[in-house]
Formats: sequence, structure tokens, C-alpha cells
Amino acid sequence: MGKFANPQVIWKALDEAAKDMPDEGMYIYKGEKISFRQVDDASDHVASGLLKLGFKKGDRIGIIAHNQPEWIYTYFAAAKIGAIIVALNVRYRDTELDYMLNQSGARTVVCLSETTDFNYVNFFESFRPEIPTVTDFIFIGDGGFSGSISFVSLLNTPVDRELLDEAKAKVEPDDLLIIIYTSGTTGKPKGAAISHKSQLASAVAQAEHAKVTREDSMLIVVPLNHVGGITCAVLSSLIGRATGILIPQPDMNDIIKQAATYKPNIYGGVPTLYSILFMYQDFLSLDLSNVRVAISGGSNAEPALLTQINEVFPNAMVMNLYGLSETSGAVVLSPWGSNFETTVRSIGKPIGDFEVMVVDAEGNKVSSGETGELCFRGDAVCRGYFRMPEETDEAFDSEEWLHTGDMGYVDGEGYITLKGRKKEMYLQGGFNVYPAEVENLLTKHPKVLMAAGIGIPDPVLGEVGRYYIIPQPGTDPTEDELKAYCREHLADYKVPKQIVFRESLPLTPVGKIMKLTLKEEYEKTEGKNA
Repeated sequence: MGKFANPQVIWKALDEAAKDMPDEGMYIYKGEKISFRQVDDASDHVASGLLKLGFKKGDRIGIIAHNQPEWIYTYFAAAKIGAIIVALNVRYRDTELDYMLNQSGARTVVCLSETTDFNYVNFFESFRPEIPTVTDFIFIGDGGFSGSISFVSLLNTPVDRELLDEAKAKVEPDDLLIIIYTSGTTGKPKGAAISHKSQLASAVAQAEHAKVTREDSMLIVVPLNHVGGITCAVLSSLIGRATGILIPQPDMNDIIKQAATYKPNIYGGVPTLYSILFMYQDFLSLDLSNVRVAISGGSNAEPALLTQINEVFPNAMVMNLYGLSETSGAVVLSPWGSNFETTVRSIGKPIGDFEVMVVDAEGNKVSSGETGELCFRGDAVCRGYFRMPEETDEAFDSEEWLHTGDMGYVDGEGYITLKGRKKEMYLQGGFNVYPAEVENLLTKHPKVLMAAGIGIPDPVLGEVGRYYIIPQPGTDPTEDELKAYCREHLADYKVPKQIVFRESLPLTPVGKIMKLTLKEEYEKTEGKNA
């Protein structure tokens, strides 16, 4: 596969695909094929409906929905009229919605009427005074309140071609398209201000690197309010003309059913998704010999899990993917030429034209092999955080480098090894300890399923490591057993001082372990007595 032409604005990517192969399947949703032309036509209707409601370039549209066609139609409609999507998760409740809708100044909310455990119509009817900028409520499904709008009415709006073409002509590559809030693992969410240009840069680079073609299909499991869903899956598959199989919610039985029916040959997801999926014998018994690429991204994948991915997909190239909301999607992937041992220890190399630099605490570039903060530069890097100038200045420097807060090093061959979050690092007796290194070792132990480490205060050593462990089903590891295991393989200052066994760990909506929650939990309980 050669290079893909970058259309510069996202509505052109859909327009070109709809002209190239109008009747080919762009998505499969609940057994129904939705063609490229159908997506283009439906988003034309939604865009026209928004224009007739008075929407203009720059207006923000909050969206709360599962991985479903209405999300996709709204996204492409916004791309056509220059509006900005505010991507929200169906699991958000009053605290998150209050902050994000007000911080973004959203004009409208496109939302499910209800989910199995929450009625959004009732919620927003009483919540309207708290979100004064929101003037339009558009509900997907039955129900609504006085003055609200049905999404079906947008789909049924006649297309005003002249008005729509005029709006499309005003959309520029540097215009914002989507605001994606950071997952909240380290504090107050920040809205990454992602443009047409930055999102396409990541998606095109990923589609080229993964050699995506019309013959490919992939499960789209990661929520669309996350770059792993909207950029790495939706947009990269559009660029390569692949078929996306929309999984509304991460239900393992549904994933297995869709995998068995449609036999996708590209898999992608966060490590937690793979870990849980591999517990289902119905999945492991599928014929997965056609899978050519299996990508793990979103958080650090332990060596034991990567080894299992390699075994479950016998003919696939296993790739790590590294990207952030701030990079609009992927900026690092494992190269095709990597041997598996290199893939296990390294997240890969920059894709496309993206650059990496490693700096010390003072911001000075460090030598090859030396650990520091990873910084990235290139068109995929977003413009900053929406309406947060101080936070933008802290993370994005004057030379357009994004300072990620992730620690790692680049070896002599250009491979990047991730060591953990800058803020997760703790100092035990004067030595830097990166929890990811210890977690990777712990999850190699046959009795450990998941591990998460934090630094906690210690009167003698300054900080020590406290590690939370979910045992493998049917096993009963002991604290002494795991500490002894670590002593065999790690420097003594890296050996956990405390091990806590848990049945579950707090996770973000996309499956990242929320270490901030673990820290807060510790401080509210044992910490105050320490």
C-alpha cells in the first residue's frame, strides 16, 4: 500500500470515499450494512437540519451516544458545517456533564433518550438551568420534553444543497472539529482541541502504517468519544476504505458474536479489553487465522499479555500503539520489521513524519538510551487545550513540541521504551521508580492478572511502592510470594513494600486503570493514619 492522499478536511475524506465506492459497506451495525453513500447522505441531512436551526461555524455540539450510526452522522455533519463536536461518554453523570458542557460552551446536546440504567430526557429536563449555553436538546430514540428535537427530524430534513455547499466551502484544515477531554487519570479534565488537520494527520499515518485496504474489516469497540475510537478506528478505516463493525457497547458476548459472523482481520483495543476477551473460551475457539494485524494501545501492555495476543492471533503482526488525545490519535506504532522481543519491550517508532524527543526535568534534550520525558512534534499534535491557556502553555512549547508527561527513552535504533507517567514516578530512598516496570514484571507471574502501582509517603525512604493486584482466577497468591518474585528480578529499591489484593480496580471508560483514584482512596483511609 502506497501513500494515501490527505484530503485536509474531513468532510472531503467522506465525499471522496462515497464517490469511489458508493455502495460498498462503510459500517455494519446490528447486522445491517451501511454504505459510504448512505453515511454521506445521512450526514448531509443532519447538517442541513443543523443549519436550519441556525448553527454556524464554531458552534459546539455535545454528543452522548454509543458506537452507533447517529454518532457517526453527527460527527460528519459537524465536519461539513464547521461545527465542533464535544465528545462525551454515556457513563458521564451530572458532575462531568456540568463541567464539560459549561467549559466548552456547548450550544446543543445530541443524546440518547435513555440507556438501560439512565433516563437522559428526565435528567436534562431538570438540568437545563445548570448548562445555560445549551439551547437545543436533540434526542436519539423515543421521548423528549417540550421544545426538544428528535434526531429523526434532522435525518428527515431536506438537503439544502446551496446552503450546505456554502458552509462546506468555509471549512479550513486548521478549524477545530472535536474536543476530547482527557480521561481524568491525573486530575481535572482538559479538552484537547483537535482540528481537521491534526486528526487526519494521525489517521492517514496509521492507515498507511497498518496497510489498510478495502479488503480489511475491523471491530470498532473503543468508545467514539475517545481518539482510539474516532481517529484510530473510524477515521483510519475511512482513509483505507475498510469496513468498520460498530460494537455499541463493550459487551464481550456481542464482540464474540460479531467476530464469529464477520471475521474481521484487524483487531484493536486497550490491554484490558484483550485481557477480558481472552477469558472467554468461545472467543479463543474461533478461527482467527485470517487476522493480519492485532493492535494494543491506550495504556501500557504487559509482556505476558502481548505474548498471549501473539499466541491467540497466530498469523497477525502484533503492534503496540501509542497516542494521546493531544496527538489526535496514534503517533507511534510497532514497525513491521520488529521481532516480537522488540515489540514486547518497546512501544515502537514514530509513524508518518512525526518526531520524538526526550528531555530532562529542565527541558534539555538527553542522549540516546537515557530516560526522560517523551515529547512529540508533527501535524497530529493538537492546538492545545480548549479555553485553558495556562495548561496549554505548560504542555505545548514554543517550538511546537508536546510534552506528554510520559517517561521513556529512545534507543540507538529509534525504538521508544515507555517507563510510565512522569507524575506516577516515585522516589524511594533517592532512586527513581517507574511503576510500569514493576507492573510488567508482576503480570508475568502466573498468579497475577492485573497490577497497578502508586507511590505512598514513607517517613524513612520518602516514598515506597504500594501495588494493587487482581489475581488470576482460581489462584491465591500471597504478599510474600510476590515480593520474593520481584526480588529475584528487580533491584531491591524497586521491590514493592506493600501489596494489596483486590477483586477489581477503578477504570476509566476506555479501560485505563485510574491511579489517581487509588491514591485518593489511600489518602482517605490508611494515608490519614500514616
